[in-house]
Amino acid sequence: MGAGAAVVRVRPGSLPEDEWFSGVPAVRQLQTEGWELAPLTVLVGENGAGKSTIVEAVAEAYGMGPEGGSIGSGYSTRRTESGLAQHLQLERAIGRPRHGFFLRAETMHAFYSFLEDNPGRGYDPDFHRMSHGESFLELVGNRMHRRGFYVLDEPEAALSFTSCLALVSRLARAPEEGSQVLLSTHSPVLAALPGADVWELGEWGMRRCAWEDLDLVRTWRAFLDAPDRTLRALD
Repeated sequence: MGAGAAVVRVRPGSLPEDEWFSGVPAVRQLQTEGWELAPLTVLVGENGAGKSTIVEAVAEAYGMGPEGGSIGSGYSTRRTESGLAQHLQLERAIGRPRHGFFLRAETMHAFYSFLEDNPGRGYDPDFHRMSHGESFLELVGNRMHRRGFYVLDEPEAALSFTSCLALVSRLARAPEEGSQVLLSTHSPVLAALPGADVWELGEWGMRRCAWEDLDLVRTWRAFLDAPDRTLRALD
């Protein structure tokens, strides 16, 4: 645990056997063994591995809006969250700031409308007038400049390669600024966040993994080296 960590770990806890998320190996391991978070933590894995379920639950357990937003956010459209947050016990670092923000790619368009209809005391640009990627980077700069805990769920959905590099550069500075980042991604660029603990999720549960050994990185390399051969293998 480093100087920038607001959440030290997720403590072991129980899971309701009648809930679907109890059957996800990564979630079950999380609750059985607990999970220590670094100042920078990245989750990768295939669809259905539990990445979004975990980051959403951690954000909600910390007090952020589960659809995206800050601590105590009143933004909500239709509740579809798993309910895992109610079974998580977060061990927080003493004396760390309570500020935090959760960025969810699929809900940001509606969140921008919420900000327009509910202006705060600070300045918010007109996110709707920006491209999808521009608005994401502007939101990061606008909401993630204070010391706090920042959770991002697959932000690459809106970002070009160059914009992913810009986001990596911004997030890499978080610990030295006294902040902590938890990120889920399908992007090998974002998974290369310098200094991050990278966890690969799958049927085995959760495991620490070096960037170069990730299935994500190996499959991208294979495709870029020989796209025709990779695509023929899918026939």
